[in-house]
This record gives sequence, structure tokens and C-alpha cells, in this order.
Amino acid sequence: MTFSIVGSDQDTGDLGVAVASRFPCVGAVVPWAKAGIGAVATQSWANTAFGPEGLALMEGGASASDALDLLIRADEGRDDRQVGVADARGGTATFSGSTCMDWAGGATGAGFAAQGNILAGPGVVDELARAFVETEGDLCDRLLAALEAGDAAGGDRRGRQSAALLVVREGGGYEGRNDRYIDLRVDDHADPIRELRRIFEVWDDQMLIRHDPLLPATPELVADVQRRLAALGHFAGDPSGELDDATRAALGEWAGGANLEGRLRDDDQMSQALVRELRDITPQVAEASP
Repeated sequence: MTFSIVGSDQDTGDLGVAVASRFPCVGAVVPWAKAGIGAVATQSWANTAFGPEGLALMEGGASASDALDLLIRADEGRDDRQVGVADARGGTATFSGSTCMDWAGGATGAGFAAQGNILAGPGVVDELARAFVETEGDLCDRLLAALEAGDAAGGDRRGRQSAALLVVREGGGYEGRNDRYIDLRVDDHADPIRELRRIFEVWDDQMLIRHDPLLPATPELVADVQRRLAALGHFAGDPSGELDDATRAALGEWAGGANLEGRLRDDDQMSQALVRELRDITPQVAEASP
């Protein structure tokens, strides 16, 4: 009743799962991942213990294949299960029980394992794999593209209801306090994968720092920022053009209220996205820098 793909990126260390189903809140059941360890998708009469137990096995040194073998061997309901596993070393494995509902199956390749059950046909898994391999970009881009391709190939033959994208990265969570780099869910929607894409683009634009060129903190740019912060009541004094402690504090105060604290820097550069947002909300201040 679900199709998913687990994957790893050996360059960034990212690990993750993308999943969709004609089942509500699939993100609360199927995807599991831990930075530096691995990722697990457990589905088809899902044994949710496979998530934490699989991660614990990989943390103890087991490969994706060995962890999957141990999980399945110990489970009396194995014939109904479907599981995909990826480890931090690039290893992958997939399993579909003999009594999973048709069409059911999976495929593995470099850095991914794709699987699904009650699908329109084998082309769904084929498209998951193809899109993951052919898509350029970060792991999140490849996982989401794979999910979209699987859906376009027919997806879950019962229809659509929910989808999720989970990507973990060491220190990648909010303010670096956990590994939840991306943790997005669409729990009940007529077109959940399209909605997941929309939510991802919001998260990517506002929270991830992937497409945010840096601007040198020239005196002209800093003076412009100071004038705008003053117009918002965050900065007192003349626009000196110096990126001093008072200016950094004022910028931090405003950015925190605008949910842009992740764009703050402690060097002599400024986030283009942060400057753009500041300018957008202060059109009354004449722009004095490029």
C-alpha cells in the first residue's frame, strides 16, 4: 500500500527516506533515519520496530544487508513485510515478503533501495530507481524526484493520500541541535506528492542554506542595512557602514523575529536572502547599495 526509496549521499553524509501511500500519515510510520548511521523504510503491515532496531544494528557495525537479514530472520510476520535499508557507507538492501499484495517488489543500486506494494506495476519501482540515478543535486532533490517519478508511473494503485520526506545530516537540524535536516509530512491530501514538493520548496527557500549567495559586507551595504534596521526600530545611531557589535545585535534581533536567524553570519559577509528580505519589508528606505 506504499512506495518508498531510501538513500545515502557519500559526499555530504546525508541519509534519508521518501515515501508515499494511500494511507494516512505515512510519515509517522515508514521513515526512520539517523545521521552517520543509516535509513530504514518499513512498510506493508509495517513492523515499526524495524526502524529503531535496524538503526541500532547499523550503529553497532552491521551493514544494511546484514541488518535487514537479522530483522527479517527474527520476525514471524516476515512474509507480509517490506523493508528498504541504506547504511552510511553506501550499502543498501531491500526485502519484499512472499505474501505482500501485488504488485510488490524492490530494486537496489548505488546508494539507494526502492520498494513498493499494491503498485500499478513494476514500472513504479523502475521509475523510482531511474529518477534517483539520473537526478542531479543533493540527496533531498534526488529522493523527491524519485517519488514524483514513481507517482507519475502509477504509484499506489489504490490512489493517493499522504507522503513524507526525511533527510538527516549531522548537526543539520534547527540551530544544529539535532540531525533533522528535512522532516516534512503531508498527512492527508488529494495530491500529497505535489503538496510535499510545495512544502519542500518553502522549507528550502526559508530554512535551508543551499541557494543563498554571500555578499561582502561593504560599508555601503552595511550602511543600507543600518538604515533599514533603524526604520524598523532595531538600530539606533547614524549609519556608519561599520559591521560592529551594535549592528550585529540589531540584525540578529530582527532576523530572529523574521525566522531568519539561520542566515546570520559571524564573518564579514551577509546572506543575500537576509538582505533581500530586509529590503522587501522596508521599501520606504532609499536603497544606497547594489
